[in-house]
Amino acid sequence: MRIQGIIPPVATPMQANEDLDVPRLKWFLDRHLAAGVHGIFVLGTNSEFYALDEREKQEVIATTVAHVNKRVPVYAGTGAETTRETVRLTKMAEKEGVNGVSVITPYFVIPSQQEILTHFRRVAEATSLPVILYNNPATCGGVKFDVDTVAKLAEIPNVLGVKDSSGDLQNTIEYMRVVPDRFSVMMGRDTLIYPALVMGARGAVPATANIAPELLVEIYEMFQRGDFAASKAAQARLHPVRMSLGLGTAPGGVKAALEMMGMSIGPPRSPVGPLPADKQQKMRAYLKEAGLLN
Repeated sequence: MRIQGIIPPVATPMQANEDLDVPRLKWFLDRHLAAGVHGIFVLGTNSEFYALDEREKQEVIATTVAHVNKRVPVYAGTGAETTRETVRLTKMAEKEGVNGVSVITPYFVIPSQQEILTHFRRVAEATSLPVILYNNPATCGGVKFDVDTVAKLAEIPNVLGVKDSSGDLQNTIEYMRVVPDRFSVMMGRDTLIYPALVMGARGAVPATANIAPELLVEIYEMFQRGDFAASKAAQARLHPVRMSLGLGTAPGGVKAALEMMGMSIGPPRSPVGPLPADKQQKMRAYLKEAGLLN
């Protein structure tokens, strides 16, 4: 299995009372698929995985697998603070029929690289699914995969990729340098997709795909066709969209932008709140600059 293309970390629709909105989730999945994305990823950072209980996670996964119905691969985030819980969530996702799992590093404790290696080896050994490592030190207290750790984990047959959200292109390039060809390095920082593709990345898992999936697909597809100028131009058009997300606590920015564009998927789950009025004005300006608002 080759992990590649634009795989959006789909934000989780909520009702006004912050309960899951399953019908809206199906609608939102269809919007992504219509844009031509190459996979669907649920229960990522912008999916509010940290805010959902295990029953809700299972409902999101089961709904997504059934609704996507093999049109593209479905990946689920199963990372947790302990190895035991991560294995349990991974086995649940496998039972529900996902095509692969993405596993973030622990995000409260600060494990050593040896502890990270042991943790991910045990997770990979507990499933037959492809496992994607998720490197996001900014949201995990600085915990990250060292290059040597990625190299060692890439030797495990079903560890097939890493999403690098470090924002450090040199780090991404180093990952690419030490892994085998079957292993996909995916960009997790939306402003760096084009340069990462130039250096050999296989695609991206971009939060902005929730807002402008067609634009993200354009970056990737134009690059694959060899139209590097068009790919680079699409990347430039994406920049204000990514900047807009920094105005709120994730996924508050994504949900605020969608509401402004007339495609609301409800509020984020508390304690994340709505975007303040002054920041809404800035977001509108960013979205207009990107051509997403009249």
